[in-house]
Parts: sequence; structure tokens; C-alpha cells
Amino acid sequence: MKAAICTKYGAPEVLKIVEVVKPTPNDGEILIKIMASAVNYGDTRVRRLDEKGILRIAMPFVLGFGKPRKPILGASFSGFIEQKGKNVTRFNIGDEVFGLTGWKMGAHAQYVTISEKGMVAKKPSNATFEEAAAIPFGAHTAIYFLEKAKIQEKPCQKVLIYGATGSVGAAAIQIAKHYNAEVTTVCSEAGQKLVKELCADHCILYDKEDFTKRNEKFDIIFDAVGKISKKQCTDLLNSNSRYVTVTGLNPAKERTAQLELLRSLFENRKYNATIDKVFLFDEIVEAHRYVDTGRKKGNVVIKIS
Repeated sequence: MKAAICTKYGAPEVLKIVEVVKPTPNDGEILIKIMASAVNYGDTRVRRLDEKGILRIAMPFVLGFGKPRKPILGASFSGFIEQKGKNVTRFNIGDEVFGLTGWKMGAHAQYVTISEKGMVAKKPSNATFEEAAAIPFGAHTAIYFLEKAKIQEKPCQKVLIYGATGSVGAAAIQIAKHYNAEVTTVCSEAGQKLVKELCADHCILYDKEDFTKRNEKFDIIFDAVGKISKKQCTDLLNSNSRYVTVTGLNPAKERTAQLELLRSLFENRKYNATIDKVFLFDEIVEAHRYVDTGRKKGNVVIKIS
């Protein structure tokens, strides 16, 4: 099968599409023929390994020295089940599915194996493979951190989302609205149209205004891109407020219930996959290069098959 291999840490050009051995499912696993995947901030973060401070020291121990220990990047996928191992009861051959491979990665390839108990579910019936691949990464991250901030505990909370036009931020707007929150976004003027389409209640343009100077308090502040600190937001928080950020050594924990929620929301037209650009598999270097610009709005999808 074809797979995009990260040959070493560095610029997008370190990625090479090569032939590798097609995996075989073990007992309890399914073999998925991948139709589409996504290139997210997490993929480019691994590829670059450009962390600072303690993370720069710690990450090679986790990911590998010189190059990723798991060289096939990509965590988000959609496709259909081509084969299943013994004792698989949750899925059947031919089922169309979507999900996440987590730290195993491997979704930038024509096939991947995953435990039937892993982060995989039947894809929304009304979603294309491209849309289904765009849903999981940003949305599961948004769900995890917003629930960590206790958004589910009471309705009508005031939520501020910084970096609202990336895959996580765009998802966070929609998840927060699902919980009946009043959503204020912080983005550039170029992202204003998107956040309005996603039904944000208010929009602060950081290229026009310093949001930290607002005379306003928020129940939750969610840094969806890892660029602001809690200290910067001090004047926007009260004693019961919660600040959460995607940065650091606290990755979002995965639960299949998140995928089931997302499938329900999408099938009921209450969630938008928010796709910026779609690239062919052979264009994966260009896809990484585009994500590196920091200008993507929502998700960048790769058509694998």
C-alpha cells in the first residue's frame, strides 16, 4: 500500500509517499481502507518538532529521536471496513466508518488497522468521506476541553474562544452552541465570515482590538490554538471562571461517545465539517505547507483513495 512517511523532522518536504506493507488485522481489530484523512495542527507539530522549553526536551522521548518512531502521520480518517479479525462483533465488512487513531497515527496511508473498541464509529449517513474525515480531530479536542471546563454543568454560560477559525476553534463554536452557551470568538478580520456562519454570538477581531482590555467577564475561556496564557486573561475571569488551553502535555482524552455525539449532530444538521481545502494524496506536502501558513479556516482534508 501507499503511505506518507515522515523521513525526519523538518519542513513539509521531509514527507515521502512510498510503498509499505499492508497491515493485517489481529484478533479484535478491523482493517479500514482509508478514503480520506485530514492534516491537522497535531500532524504538523509532530513533523516539525519545533517545541520550546521543557516540551522540546520531552517530546523526542515520546515521539522518537531524529524522526518519528511512528513515521506514518495522520490521526483522523474515514473509510470502510475491508477485513476484520476474529471476535469482532461491533462492525461488519463494508461498514463505512470514521474516527481517530490517536498516538498510533498512521492515517496518511491507504489502510490502517484499529481495535473495534478504539475511537471508531459508523460515519454519519449523510456525510461524504471528506466531511467525515474532517469531523473527529478538532471536534473531539473541543469536546474534551470544553467539558473539562464544565460547560455541561449549566446552560447559557459565557464562553470566549481564542483562535476560533482553526479545526479546534471552529468545532468549539458548534459544541459550545450545542450546550446553549453564549459564544464570543476572537479571530482575525479574515475569519469573521466563518464564525458568523457557525453561529457565534459575538466576534472580537484581534487585528482591530485587544480582547484582554474588554470590560467583560467570561465563565469559560478556551485557547484553541495554544497562543494565550491564563495570566493574559486575568481581567476577563472571575473567581469561578475556567481557563483551558490545547497547549502543554495534557492531550485530549478519547472516548467513542464523542464520535457518537458528533455523528448525531451531523446527521441532524447541527454540525458543519468546515472544510477549507481538499488535496489529493500525492499533494500531501502541499497540504502540510498550507497548514504551516496558519491561515487555514477549519480543516484541510486529504483524499486517500
